Amino acid sequence: MSGPRIAVVGVGATGAVVAAALLKVSPETTLVTRRPDLRRALVDDGLNVSGALTYQVPVQSAVASVPELSRVDPDVVFICTKTTALHGVLDELEGVFRSGMKIVSAHNGLGTEDVVAERFGREAAFRMNLNFGAAISGPGTVETAFFNPPNHLGCLSKESREIGEVVAALLTRGGLDTQLVDDIGLFVWKKMMMKCTMASICAVTDKTIKGALEFPPTREIADACFQEFLDVAAAMGYDLGQDHLAQAVAYLAKVGVHKDSMCHDIAAKRRTEIDFLGGKVVEYARQKGIPTPHYLTMTNLVRALEDNYLER
Repeated sequence: MSGPRIAVVGVGATGAVVAAALLKVSPETTLVTRRPDLRRALVDDGLNVSGALTYQVPVQSAVASVPELSRVDPDVVFICTKTTALHGVLDELEGVFRSGMKIVSAHNGLGTEDVVAERFGREAAFRMNLNFGAAISGPGTVETAFFNPPNHLGCLSKESREIGEVVAALLTRGGLDTQLVDDIGLFVWKKMMMKCTMASICAVTDKTIKGALEFPPTREIADACFQEFLDVAAAMGYDLGQDHLAQAVAYLAKVGVHKDSMCHDIAAKRRTEIDFLGGKVVEYARQKGIPTPHYLTMTNLVRALEDNYLER
């Protein structure tokens, strides 16, 4: 097949890096962002990524909304928004979707690919597990702190493997080493153990990840949550093991000198991503009949903080 037509919805830190890699090899890739200032910057100055990953690529097409993609008729749509926007994006994709289109969830969190599959079918759903860290430094400008290759891409239907291989190869050619894997869930659960656990603890205490791991009271909560996560993962078919936990905690203790993004959401009085983080762990635990008192407490505390400022 000739190169697929690709669109990237969401040009924040994550979306900008994914888009830059795609644009490097597929210049006609279309970007979707609601922000008029960002669209102007993208068209005028392109995407500029520095740090562990570097790109300076022009942007030919930047549109204001998902419905405008009907003019492009993309074969593959990457959704790189926060999970809080996922349902809204899928609502808008209802008017754009056609048979054969593939939708890649490039979110943090558990179960986002299942939400895509419930709406458009398993043959349409992909999940991407990203192994880089990035932060926005200006409109269309991103700084990357690290990249631990490869990223992982997975489809929910074996019939979609062929285009999955094409997409993974495109990203790799664009400098974002990506592998198509048979079971993307394993890689998602491995990565999300840290995110699901530390996000709520940091949000409630306003501590950095490193600080929360070093402070005995919050470390005690984290250790209990880690064990609950391992129990739920095993029940879902992913036995991650204590060795993975020890390696992940040791890594975070060294590099986690920043606050989790959920801290910034709470500070800015925005809706957090708790539903696809701690909330999903609790949801799966209930399905399997596994008690998760620490996860339930931390999840509900975040929801209580949200309730202080979100409109009903």
